[in-house]
Amino acid sequence: MRRREFIQAAAAPMIVSPRIFGANDRLKIGVIGVGNRARWLMQYFGKELDEVDVVAVADCYLARCFGKDPGMARATPLNEGYERWAKYDNYHRMFDKEKLDAVWVQTTTHARALAVIHALQAGVDVYAEKPIHLTVEEGQAMVRAVARYKRVFQAGSQQRSMPINRYASELVRSGKIGKIKSVQVCNYLPGLVWQPQPAQPTPEGLDWDVWCNQTELRPYHPTLQRNWSNYVDYDDGGESWGVSGWGTHGLDQVQCALGMDRGGPVELWTEDRVTQDLPDFPLAKDPRWQHLLKRKPVILKLDSGTEIRLEEPGKNSHSQLGGIFVGENGTIEIIRGDFITNRPELKKGSPPVLPEGKGEDVPHLKNFVECVKSRKLTNADVETAHRATALCHL
Repeated sequence: MRRREFIQAAAAPMIVSPRIFGANDRLKIGVIGVGNRARWLMQYFGKELDEVDVVAVADCYLARCFGKDPGMARATPLNEGYERWAKYDNYHRMFDKEKLDAVWVQTTTHARALAVIHALQAGVDVYAEKPIHLTVEEGQAMVRAVARYKRVFQAGSQQRSMPINRYASELVRSGKIGKIKSVQVCNYLPGLVWQPQPAQPTPEGLDWDVWCNQTELRPYHPTLQRNWSNYVDYDDGGESWGVSGWGTHGLDQVQCALGMDRGGPVELWTEDRVTQDLPDFPLAKDPRWQHLLKRKPVILKLDSGTEIRLEEPGKNSHSQLGGIFVGENGTIEIIRGDFITNRPELKKGSPPVLPEGKGEDVPHLKNFVECVKSRKLTNADVETAHRATALCHL
């Protein structure tokens, strides 16, 4: 497939039957994209996640597979024993040579859908970082591919597996605060447009054509390679306060609590006013974002009549990764690892609060491993993730 061709899932290899696992069998894992996020997740392999073995890694910048990328000096170190991994600069060769049970797809967003579909065609299950796609059409292709090749898929939306978030979501879904009238969500930032820059020397060993993937083959620039998620051709708004970064988590949390994993809004509009962001909003002093900091609220209306209002300004990372659910009989604010309510009796018997950045990955990774073995649907299956990501694109 040529770089600029759109995803075609029609002509593909025959469907491979899933491996049948014994009680003590371990998963053989490959990793596509050995950046900081991949390294962070791999630190759990062989420890908290002791049922998997990394056997191969692939990256179009091969130096990363050896832990030698100078631009990642502060990155999480590679796991002990990485010398034994097979290393590839092309994931197709990894699929041809390795007998894998699953892959972790931790590429840039703009390259993710194609890598996922190629993995599904190769007969392996997939854990993919979020947002899982760059366009709605890519997401539709991914949903079809998972169904066609009968593979297990999990998106990296960890709140789906965090006990306290699951508990709070069930409170909302089961009507503990009555019919939901509205949901207030952070008004996340959109992406920036890349402005042409003079070409810089391409790092030795980086296949820039492959890195660009489906996008325009622009001249190499280190800002584009390192900060790609800020720009709309590569993502929809960035890793943190961007709509496809934290917005994917926040809107997925809303989808989960409202029980609309297979649905979406019937109307979408903006109000003719602007929101006032807090003075300490982390990006408020960044000149690149000045024209975006005062923006119109976005309203998504469901067929039930419930309105999801993206108007809450950024406060801190916890409060931006969920929503405030206003019901007829009370209010619940679900954040990452906790929830707040004006009905204190609803907190009784809830799972423990998770400190920020602690204990959020392992339950989700374990859910994927369990589903690879059982062939059950994961907590963040492909259509669930596609629907949440599509909200961000909308």
